[in-house]
This record gives sequence, structure tokens and C-alpha cells, in this order.
Amino acid sequence: MTNEHDILLGFDFGMKRIGVAVGQTVTRTARALTTLKAENGMPNKEALSKLIKIWQPTAIIVGIPLNMDGTEQAITQEARRFVEMLRNLFKIPVYEMDERLTTKSARETLFEEGGYKALQNGQVDRVAAQLILQNWINNH
Repeated sequence: MTNEHDILLGFDFGMKRIGVAVGQTVTRTARALTTLKAENGMPNKEALSKLIKIWQPTAIIVGIPLNMDGTEQAITQEARRFVEMLRNLFKIPVYEMDERLTTKSARETLFEEGGYKALQNGQVDRVAAQLILQNWINNH
């Protein structure tokens, strides 16, 4: 569990892009941060390490993709492989968060704010990460 003044990083896992958000428990808010390129679900470890060094999170939250009925899909195991890599690399608590419908919600939010242009350049991934992290903060 987290403390009152913790910094958290949230990730929206994808095989080609991984959205990143940062949040804090003192304000109970999350904001979109960046999108990392990934190859077969694995981001550049230097870019990942840089994020961890800059933000020094006390915990990491990773969205786990599930089917609408809660069952696992092909990408679920890849996301869990990413979770294990984070745990082994950084020795910080990593929590899994059900991410059903976050990408859809992110697309709707961005489209409402800026039309089709807002859906470009990894924005959806960042906002999905923000929604995952905000949901986790709201529930903990």
C-alpha cells in the first residue's frame, strides 16, 4: 500500500506503445506524461530507467488488459511479463489494475477535446495510462 505523500507511475501496456502517467497521493490526481515506444511489449530500458530516476515513484501501477467478461486475452500474459520486468529491474512495488474500457474512454475524451487530431502521436496511450492510474488512486 502507499503512503499519504507518494509519487506513482502508471503504465498503459501495449506491444508497440506504452503510455505513462504520473500521480501523487497527496492530491489524489494523475496526469498524462509520455508514451514510450516498445518492441514486442518491451520499452527501451534506458528510457524507462530515466523515468524512474526522475520521478522516483514509491509504486508503479500497470493496466492489465482483460476481455469484457474478465477473462484473459493473448496480450494479458505479455502485460504480466512487463510487470515482472519492472519488479525485477527496479525493486519497487508494482500493482496490476484492470484496464477494461480505458483506451475507449481515453479516445472519447481526447476526441471531445480536439477531434481526430487529438488522437495522434501516442496521446491515447498517455491518457489511458492517466485513467488507469486515476482509477487506482480513487480505489486505494
